[in-house]
Amino acid sequence: MESPIPSLAAILSSSDEPTSPLATTLSVLFESSQILFDRLVPQLATSFGSGPKVDSYTALIDRAISTIDGWDDAQKAQFVAGHPRIGESQHLSKFSANEQGVAGAHTQLNPAPPEVLERLAHLNACYERTYPGLRYITFVNGRSRAVIAEEMEDVLGFTHSLEKSEPPLSACKVVDVGGPTWTGEVNRAVTDVGRITKSRLDKLGLV
Repeated sequence: MESPIPSLAAILSSSDEPTSPLATTLSVLFESSQILFDRLVPQLATSFGSGPKVDSYTALIDRAISTIDGWDDAQKAQFVAGHPRIGESQHLSKFSANEQGVAGAHTQLNPAPPEVLERLAHLNACYERTYPGLRYITFVNGRSRAVIAEEMEDVLGFTHSLEKSEPPLSACKVVDVGGPTWTGEVNRAVTDVGRITKSRLDKLGLV
């Protein structure tokens, strides 16, 4: 089967156009988003002429994450939002569908019970109320949605439960945008996006 990722030589010699080998590669590995095309692709294309040589796909991802780390928090949050919410099942890329265990994806063996999906939907809403402008991202790494739900509860300081609406959304404490807690979360999310992307490289045999 032909790889969806162009050769490294093609990537490093490509332009910053939305249809370039670089843009194609990043949209597959990172998920397609407007800020990826408008900001990340041009910055990376420009960076190839200076700094340490990008001699592998892994080095390309490291360069991309390093570039994103230099963005302001609002831009990082916009980039993170290009990834689907935990538990979503619609409009997913093939990688995201497999990672999320969506029915029909080739890795899906044990579909999540409806109560777990309902709990995740509530936890996503709680997280996004607590951290305005952010979306919860984590490196799933084969873990079940039930385990991820418990991880989200721990992040939010909730008791583990399968109640779909506890605690109520109105009870969620809102942290200050740009404050240390909020900033810590957006930086953690960017780090996990990098881990997700390297896992995708591994699945493609490109590490």
